[in-house]
Amino acid sequence: MSYSVQNIRNVALIGHGGSGKTALAESLLYMTKAIDRMGKATDGNTVCDYDPEEVKRQISISLAVAPVEFKGCKINVLDTPGGFDFSGEVMEALRAADAAIIVCSAKDGISVGLEKAWKFCEERNMPRFIYISKTDEDNSDYNATFEALREKYGNKIAPLVVPIWDDSKKVTGIIDVLNKRAYEMQKLQRVEIQLPDGKAGVIDEFYESLKESVAETSEEFMNKFFDGESFTYAEMIQGLRQGVRELSMFPVLCGSAVNCMGSLMLMDYIVELLPTPMEGNYHKATRQDGETEEFVVSPGGVPTAFVFKTVSDQYGKYSYIKVLSGVITSDLSLINARTGSAEKLGRLYVMRGKKAEEVKELTCGDIGAIGKMEKVKTGDTLCDNRKVVSLKQIPFAEPCYSVAIAPKTRGQEDKVAQGLNRLNEEDPSFTLVNNGETHQMVLTGSGDIQVDVLVAKLKSRFNVEAELSETRVPYREKIRKTVQKQGRHKKQTGGSGQFGDVWIRFEPNLEEEQMVFAEEVFGGSVPKNFFPAVEKGLREACVHGPLAGYPVVNLKAVLYDGSYHPVDSSEIAFKTAAQLAYKAAMPEANPVLLEPVGELKVTVPDSYMGDVIGDLNKRRGRVMGMNPTGDGDQIIEAEVPMAEMTSYAIDLRAMTQSRGSYTFHFVRYEDCPPAAQEKAIAAAKAMAEE
Repeated sequence: MSYSVQNIRNVALIGHGGSGKTALAESLLYMTKAIDRMGKATDGNTVCDYDPEEVKRQISISLAVAPVEFKGCKINVLDTPGGFDFSGEVMEALRAADAAIIVCSAKDGISVGLEKAWKFCEERNMPRFIYISKTDEDNSDYNATFEALREKYGNKIAPLVVPIWDDSKKVTGIIDVLNKRAYEMQKLQRVEIQLPDGKAGVIDEFYESLKESVAETSEEFMNKFFDGESFTYAEMIQGLRQGVRELSMFPVLCGSAVNCMGSLMLMDYIVELLPTPMEGNYHKATRQDGETEEFVVSPGGVPTAFVFKTVSDQYGKYSYIKVLSGVITSDLSLINARTGSAEKLGRLYVMRGKKAEEVKELTCGDIGAIGKMEKVKTGDTLCDNRKVVSLKQIPFAEPCYSVAIAPKTRGQEDKVAQGLNRLNEEDPSFTLVNNGETHQMVLTGSGDIQVDVLVAKLKSRFNVEAELSETRVPYREKIRKTVQKQGRHKKQTGGSGQFGDVWIRFEPNLEEEQMVFAEEVFGGSVPKNFFPAVEKGLREACVHGPLAGYPVVNLKAVLYDGSYHPVDSSEIAFKTAAQLAYKAAMPEANPVLLEPVGELKVTVPDSYMGDVIGDLNKRRGRVMGMNPTGDGDQIIEAEVPMAEMTSYAIDLRAMTQSRGSYTFHFVRYEDCPPAAQEKAIAAAKAMAEE
């Protein structure tokens, strides 16, 4: 059945790994009878964690959609992974959602994942609830978690519930502050109970603070509040809804996904307080003439949809879309704004975990999937040819953890590359580059867990085993002294022989990286037609330097004398003679190793500054400056040799409890200090022997 845009809510569940997002989605599905029994992540039978890797690791790895129908509304629940290596999936979910529910556990209080989730919402001005999970488990403390939230985010944190707990602080029921009604769960059914003694004061106190928040949303309400009049239920909802939309309040709910406590109340408030797709995220669109305009979500507009995720598995390829305007039907022909070509839409589906249910149409504001769209990628906008616009791309974080990947069996390089390219369609947050210089396939992602999952998927899906190794550093070599050498090649066999003889001066040339070839030959001692052969011989030789076999740069080679034989001289002879001169000269020209240095920008909270700078000094880094971001973070700018950065992604996580992030880009080559040079030469020799 299709829903009008007013009756659709798109909600992303975000938060720290293990806080109970997938279990919460499962309980919402169960309470709306979408499933007839509750699955558990530990049993590998939940709706949202269906990938074999998710089942094996018992964590969410990719975004899953779980639509539930509640009180005439369709709530599209987007369950996201909490692991920081999979934040690309969170970016996709936040692009499709109009609001977020930040899930935090009553056992952990404020975690790094909660802080990051909050930041993501702040950057997008996204309305949000906070749901405190696991309130009925041992060692849970709802009050401590609530107080910590209040302390960190201020009085905008507004509780809609009061928990009821027993002597051991375990929550046994909840009170709805707005309706002043109490509930507990009996055999997964919600039962209304008497308001417990001694709770009236707390309920009144919370109700008054909600009234204050509502009063602040309009002048009319403010006057009513000061006149001591009470608000009707409808006025309370209206004020709270506005407060949520204007980000002047963030309601807090709680519960337990395992016994479904709080799940119905959460859905009630999703429907009552969270924005519809028309009121949700504002979208910026680029027209064909390059101008940017605000994109208005409208059911009566021409069909437009945004592809926020791609899934391709053994069952086929699905492009997940959010319809932003008009109605989309299968067989419709839409323009892909990225390519400019028309795409005939395949079958349309509503996804629930891995289950695809075919539908005739998707209405404005809804989320669904199109099957078998081979040319469509994540981030594409599909639109009517009357109004071609391109919506802003999904802001994936720049990947910075690099490893070299190779097949365990030789000759399967193409299989690894093809498999990773297929996986890249699903997960655009990693990159794959074939580095011609180091002869390695370099995979760059968010961290070691993401890379580990990719290797596992290569094996399970594409039947190719891969192994990982450290990425090699592309060093260079140069000379610091001018040297002149003769190269003479003479070979006599039966018939014509080979003869080439050159004198070449090798000198440092700091202006140009490429080798510069010049000639100062007088009196035809080397005929002009052999100059290209001499140059070619030198260019081939420069690929391997004298110290560790790295390419030689900043070199000028001048051919100034030589001799030839009218019969035996040939191009190959002069090419060989030039290479002999190069080999003789290089070791005497005071060669030195050059190492690549990059610009590092690390964003960390103030409290970790000392540790991070101390660590950069150990990595031979030079700190160039620091800039406060204005929200308690600092951006440290430094220049660091690439050789010292291989494990930085993991080390920075350990130093900052995953709160730090960074970008690193190559800037230039610099002379390598003696100790580092010795280490690099030894490593190159060991590799050559292998």
